Amino acid sequence: MSQRDYYEVLGVERDVSAADLKKAYRRLAMKYHPDRNPDDGQADEKFKEAKEAYEVLSSADKRAAYDQFGHAGVNNQPGGGAGFGGGADINDIFGDVFGDIFGGGRRGGGGQRVYRGDDLQYNLDISLEDAVGGLTTELRIPNLLACEVCDGSGAKRGTQPTNCQTCGGAGQVRMQQGFFSVQQGCPTCRGKGKVISDPCPKCLGQGRVQKEKTLSVKVPAGVDTGDKIRLQGEGEASESGGPAGDLFVAIRVKPHEIFQRDGADLQCTVPINFATAAVGGELEVPTLDGRVKLKIPAGTQTEKLFRVRGKGVTPVRGGPQGDLLCRVRIETPVNLGSEQRDLLMAFHDSISGDKAHKHSPQAHSWLGGVKKFFDELRS
Repeated sequence: MSQRDYYEVLGVERDVSAADLKKAYRRLAMKYHPDRNPDDGQADEKFKEAKEAYEVLSSADKRAAYDQFGHAGVNNQPGGGAGFGGGADINDIFGDVFGDIFGGGRRGGGGQRVYRGDDLQYNLDISLEDAVGGLTTELRIPNLLACEVCDGSGAKRGTQPTNCQTCGGAGQVRMQQGFFSVQQGCPTCRGKGKVISDPCPKCLGQGRVQKEKTLSVKVPAGVDTGDKIRLQGEGEASESGGPAGDLFVAIRVKPHEIFQRDGADLQCTVPINFATAAVGGELEVPTLDGRVKLKIPAGTQTEKLFRVRGKGVTPVRGGPQGDLLCRVRIETPVNLGSEQRDLLMAFHDSISGDKAHKHSPQAHSWLGGVKKFFDELRS
């Protein structure tokens, strides 16, 4: 076996923690496992090398000896090097790795693995009003449900599945890989531990049938796009007698004509004419639960933000209700007649000249900055 530095083999620093050491080994074991690389001799060597390194470094005594004396400190110990003596339980580590490689699951009666049904996701589009106020709706979900004829067994009524002769009902078979053995799902029964000689005519031995199921779903007030509602046990039925998966209802809030949501706040843009912006006035603006009056002070500039307290959203996870933020935008008049143009020019002349700095301070300040800029260029 290679005499490369064990820390280098696992790709870790010398002060690595036990938990990170285990993670590094599992990652390499999954990558180079012979079952994943059946025709790669180098992968097999790297797998053995990683196993040897982990077996030494996972033992506090062996690691201390290795840190002090290198390979010479562990090669002469009983069970050292590639052995199985001392340290972490290597079989537990293999079990973790092989579970990741061949799929997890709990064991049912007779030792066979019982797998949970798959989870499903349903995308539910709702209006902003429903997202803020909540609603109850019915969903029609196509799903794989347990067959009612055979009660999910897959066997014809009056018969029962029998133990698989290949694995003896365990759902697992053991394969020899060099000096250690690997346990994996039985290829005959696909890990179920049972075989069906006389299948159910309804589900053809699958134990599940495609059906459409109607569910009533309560969407709580305050949800937003990206939130998910979990309906436990409403996913696909299990193929092996395990629990059904879950159904996740993913919320997508449709765009609104007036409001945009920003967390707990609602935002909207309110167009106003320049006369109201100049002399002030009142505007009636909508909210999700009625109308409110917005007081516009004289001299209001475009993009000014007004806050209406408590007219936003109460978040689904709790917290204070947000606000409504109204951003005013001054609209320039269009399609003017000659008389209107004359009036506007007369108005313009009345506030121009020596009075410009009083009526248009921003423009006056900007023009002053422009003049200074050109003066500096000429100097």
